[in-house]
Amino acid sequence: MMYNYLSYMMLNLVSFIFLLLMVLVGVAFLTLLERKILGYIQLRKGPNKVGFIGVFQPFSDAVKLFNKEVFKVYKSSWIMYYMCPVLMFFMMVMNWLLIPFFTNIYFMNYSLLVIVLILTLMGYMILLMGWSSNSMYSVIGAMRAIAQTLSYEVSFIMIILVLMVLGESYTFVDFLKWQKVSNMFMLFPLFLVFFISVLAELNRSPMDFVEGESELVSGFNIEYFSGAFALIFMAEYGMIIFFSYLIMIMFIGISSMLYMYIWLNLLVSLIIFMRGMLPRMRYDELMYLCWKIILPYILSYLIFVVSFKFSFMMLV
Repeated sequence: MMYNYLSYMMLNLVSFIFLLLMVLVGVAFLTLLERKILGYIQLRKGPNKVGFIGVFQPFSDAVKLFNKEVFKVYKSSWIMYYMCPVLMFFMMVMNWLLIPFFTNIYFMNYSLLVIVLILTLMGYMILLMGWSSNSMYSVIGAMRAIAQTLSYEVSFIMIILVLMVLGESYTFVDFLKWQKVSNMFMLFPLFLVFFISVLAELNRSPMDFVEGESELVSGFNIEYFSGAFALIFMAEYGMIIFFSYLIMIMFIGISSMLYMYIWLNLLVSLIIFMRGMLPRMRYDELMYLCWKIILPYILSYLIFVVSFKFSFMMLV
C-alpha cells in the first residue's frame, strides 16, 4: 500500500514538473507567435534574426531580462514589491494544477470555484504591486486594472454559473462528459460574451487600459524590471494559454489530443489578432458595456436556462 502511494506521488510530481516546463516553453513561444502575427498584420517581418526565423528570440529575451541589474526602488515597500510578482506567477501555476489529466491528484470536484477564487486573489496582487511601488502612475494603473477586472469578473462568474446550472457540476470532467454537442454551437451568444469577458480579465486589447501608453506608460508594472518583470510577463501569458484551455473545455469539449491542440492554437491566435485589429476602447465605454449590456444579458440568459430546466423537470 505504501509503495503504491509513493509511486503515485512520484508520478504526480513528475507530471507536474513536465506540465510546468510545457507551460513555460508555451509562454516563451507564445511571445514569439504574438510578435510574428502582429508583425505580419502591420506588414513587417517580426523577429527573424536570432536563430532560424527567430526561433531563439524568446530565450534571448529571457537571458537579457534575468541578467539585468536588480536594485531597490526608492521609497518602495520592497518586501511586498518583490513578493507580489512571485505570488502572481505561483497563482498562475496553481490554476494549471486544476486542469484534469490522468496523474493529477490535486484535481478536485470544485475546481471551477477554486479557479474563481485564485483569479480574485490575482486581482489583489495587481493592486499590491501598484501600491508597493510608491509611484503615482503605478497606483492609477492598478486602480484601473482592479476596476476593470472586478467588473468583468461578475459577468465571468455569471456565465460559469449558467454552465454549472446546465451541467449540474462544478468540475471540468463533467463538462467534457456531457458535451455531446459543443456548447459553442448550442450557446454561441454566451460564448461570445465569455470571450469578451476573458479579454477584459486578461487586460488584452482592445481592453488594455492598464497600459494606456498616452497617460500611464505601462500601468501598475511601470517600476518593475529584471526578473520581477519577467515573472509578471510569464504570469500574464501563462493565463492567456490557461483561459484558452478553459474556453476549450467549457465550450468546445475535447475529443482527441490533435483536436485539442488545433483549438488551443486557434483561440490563442484569436486573442492575439484582437490586439492587432481593434483600437483601444474608451474607459467609460468599457464600464458601460459590462454593467449596462453584458450583465443584464447574462442575468436574462440565466433566468431563461433555469426556467427551461425547471419546466423540463416538471414535464419529466
